[in-house]
Amino acid sequence: MSDRDRYRPVPQGRLNRLAALGQIAGGVASGVVSEGLSRLAKGERPHLRDLLLTPSNARKAADQLSRMRGAAMKLGQMVSLDPGEFLPPELQAIFSQLRSSAHFMSPGQLSASLASAWGPDWRRHFSRFDVTPMAAASIGQVHRAVLISGRSVAVKVQYPGVARSIDSDIDNVATFLRLSGLVPAGLDLAQHLAEARRQLHEEADYLREAEQMRRFRALLAGDARFVVPAPVEELLRPTVLPMDFVEGVPIERLAVVPEATRETAMRALADLALSELFTFGVMQTDPNFGNYLWRPEDGRIALLDFGAVRPVMPDSAESYRRLLQAILSGRNETVRAAFLDMGYLSSAQVARHGRMLDEMMSTVLEYVLQAPEGLVDFSDRGPLVAVRERSQSLFADRSLWTLPSPDKMFLQRKITGMALLALKLRVRLPVVEMLSRYA
Repeated sequence: MSDRDRYRPVPQGRLNRLAALGQIAGGVASGVVSEGLSRLAKGERPHLRDLLLTPSNARKAADQLSRMRGAAMKLGQMVSLDPGEFLPPELQAIFSQLRSSAHFMSPGQLSASLASAWGPDWRRHFSRFDVTPMAAASIGQVHRAVLISGRSVAVKVQYPGVARSIDSDIDNVATFLRLSGLVPAGLDLAQHLAEARRQLHEEADYLREAEQMRRFRALLAGDARFVVPAPVEELLRPTVLPMDFVEGVPIERLAVVPEATRETAMRALADLALSELFTFGVMQTDPNFGNYLWRPEDGRIALLDFGAVRPVMPDSAESYRRLLQAILSGRNETVRAAFLDMGYLSSAQVARHGRMLDEMMSTVLEYVLQAPEGLVDFSDRGPLVAVRERSQSLFADRSLWTLPSPDKMFLQRKITGMALLALKLRVRLPVVEMLSRYA
């Protein structure tokens, strides 16, 4: 990608952002027509969903979302959290770009944003400020810098207008989902979209994120496995978050280190997620792999992003505790009851697909409870593939789709993200031992 393509002004204003989303819809629609005609010419009768989820359409959507940034891109990033078994490899490769490849704001926008936060002479605070970002995501981009004091820092700068665009982005995406037919007409997303709206507003408040960073520094002060940067208090602003710069490599790089090192790091992250859910009462719910760095020199893990920290509701924690107890019991009916209670299953789904659900649960329970030496092997994707194959009829029965409460959805996103990272790192973990401490 050329510098000209990489540096793009962030679209601002509802009409501009609606037009950008319209480009996605228009590009996807033209792709559907083209692909549909091609398949019909071959004598096929493709389904609309198959035409929507083509690599070409995914590429168009991913590119436009990365240009928009903000809530629209954030929702697209959620699609990228897939282990590679539920989306075709072509789609997974394209959507995964949304985890770390947003277009940068233009130099003019960057300078204006920093001047708005610190005044026109903002450079006086630094002996060095790298104008080219070291990372870019949905809400902001990160620059490396050195303060006049010599302190090395990472400076997160929010994209201009992103906070103001959240409400309209959510409304536009909701309209797009409703008109596209990707979501069943009878599935009410209002409560979940409202919660997504609220959390995105919190993520856009860098003063709040700094507060959560301090909170986790205190919670993990005695845990040598983790590093949490400190905010630079005197330069902290609602749209600019300077913090300690932490050296490290992307967490995915652990896939090539010795097995013992991989498992130590993954167990630390799994322990952290369980502590957040059952002990801390607060969880960082964004499992984007870019939020973690691994430090080869000491094996510690740096935690970088605290925008998506949210309290864990006591009833949600208790629901997950009952689910752990059900899994450890090894009884399908107990696990099924826990999923029904949490809203992940409906009684109608059990009535229509009970046998298939029992087969899926038996596969998972055997995978976890009968693991050789008590170590669940996440490099073995056989059980995952088996569950996927059995679940096709359940997912195809769109009239019975159900959703748990928004709180549980956000918690589950973190839990699923940790499972996907374990798959990616091909680790073996004593899952029963780890879960038993909280059951």
